Amino acid sequence: MSTKKIVLITGATSGIGKACATLFAANGWQLIITGRRAQRLAELKTFLQKKYPTTCLTLCFDVQDKTAVQQHLQSLPKEWQSIDVLINNAGLALGRDAFDTANIDDWETMIDTNIKGLLYVSKAIIPYFIQHHKGHIINIGSVAGKEVYEKGNVYCATKHAVVAISKAQRIDLVQHGIKVTCINPGATETEFSLVRFKGDTTTAASIYNGYKALADVDIADVIYYTATLPPHVCINDVDITCTQQANATTFYKS
Repeated sequence: MSTKKIVLITGATSGIGKACATLFAANGWQLIITGRRAQRLAELKTFLQKKYPTTCLTLCFDVQDKTAVQQHLQSLPKEWQSIDVLINNAGLALGRDAFDTANIDDWETMIDTNIKGLLYVSKAIIPYFIQHHKGHIINIGSVAGKEVYEKGNVYCATKHAVVAISKAQRIDLVQHGIKVTCINPGATETEFSLVRFKGDTTTAASIYNGYKALADVDIADVIYYTATLPPHVCINDVDITCTQQANATTFYKS
C-alpha cells in the first residue's frame, strides 16, 4: 500500500460517517471503515474504490462489544497500522422520553455505544499513534453535550461525557503530540431521528419541519478541515448549528 494518509471511521455506513468516508476518499486518503452492517460496508467499499483514488479496509463489528473491538483493532495488518486520524463517529440516540418514563434498555444502549464504544476504540488505536509519533482523535459529540434539553436526559449525559473525555484525552495525550478535537453538531438531518424514534418516519421527519437543518456533508467538511491543518495546529472544540438554531434548545422555525 502507498504512504498516503490513513483515516479510521467508526459508524461509517450512514450519516456523518459515510459523508466523511466519501470526502476523505475523494481526497486520496486510505480508509479503515467500520460498522455493524456487513452488506453496507461492502457496498460502500466498492463504491469508494471505484470512484476515488483510495483503498478501503472494512471491519464489521459493534463498538459496544469490547472483545470484538480489541480483536479487530489491536491486530490490524501492519500496512494499516500507521493511522493518521481516528474519527469516533459511531453513536446514537434512542427514545425521547421523560426521565421517569424512559426505557432503561435505551439508556444502556446509548451509554454502551456513545461512551464505552468510544473508549474501547480509542484505547485500541492510541498505541499505534504513540508508536508512530503522530495521531489525531476526532470525537463526534453534540450540542447536547453542552446543554441538557427536555426529554434528552441520558443522551445528553452521554454527549456531555464525550466532551469531558475529549478534554481528558487532550490533557493526557499532549505529551505524545496527539491532537484531540471534539465536533459538536446541532440538528443534522440523517438517520439519527429515525433511529431515535425507532423507525417512526412521521415523527422523525417532523423534527426538521420549519427550518433547514445541517446535512451530513456540512459536518464532514468541518471534520476534514480540522484533520488537514498543519501539524502544530489543533482545533480543540467546535459547535456547529444551522443558521436557524442558536443552541441545543432554541430554534427559529418559519
